Amino acid sequence: MKPEQEMVTVYIMGKAYQVPAGLTIMKAMEYAGYRLVRGVGCRGGFCGACATVYRLAGDYRLYADLACQTTVQDGMYIAQLPFTPGERAPYRLEDLSPEENPLLALYPEIARCVSCNTCTKACPQDLEVMDYIQAALRGDIAKAAELSFDCIQCGLCAMRCPAEIVHYHVGQLARRLYGAYLAPRAEHLAKRVQEIEQGVFDEELDRLVKMGREELVEKYRARDIEP
Repeated sequence: MKPEQEMVTVYIMGKAYQVPAGLTIMKAMEYAGYRLVRGVGCRGGFCGACATVYRLAGDYRLYADLACQTTVQDGMYIAQLPFTPGERAPYRLEDLSPEENPLLALYPEIARCVSCNTCTKACPQDLEVMDYIQAALRGDIAKAAELSFDCIQCGLCAMRCPAEIVHYHVGQLARRLYGAYLAPRAEHLAKRVQEIEQGVFDEELDRLVKMGREELVEKYRARDIEP
């Protein structure tokens, strides 16, 4: 006889549901009968679409996390998957100069940062969000790009910010500026692009296109893998 599955009580939109222990918030909502057509994406913690907020029984604090990565707990109060209206400043990357601190020019609200660190506490990626905003305020684009590199644009930092900063857009611009103007050029990439434009690989590509499935699979399995 299989052991009886443990169930926990969670509250979704204020209504109590019994769901199996061990489910993620997203799977628990679907188990309870909710059909998720918005606020859901990759289901693997990469796209940032399923940002959600919740409280725990006997705990006054408001928690923020990704619904696809967070396991339900007994007595958890779950809010609906929220939408964060973070407005992105319009710009053309070609018109910006890293020397003039476009991060502050386009997002002047970063000057309102009170260093409360709420954004960092809300980040499901454990990024030092406040630190990269401070770097952006100083005009240190490289540091802001480095610290925000793993951002998945979920918006939880902006949702909790009392200064109404849209941190993830600031980080995104920092990374674009760094890649366009500050990062060392990859000589091997430029060489490969030139070879492609010169048709160096055209013959080999035509041969691959004409191969059958079995031959392609065999060639794939026998490929050289760089360390």
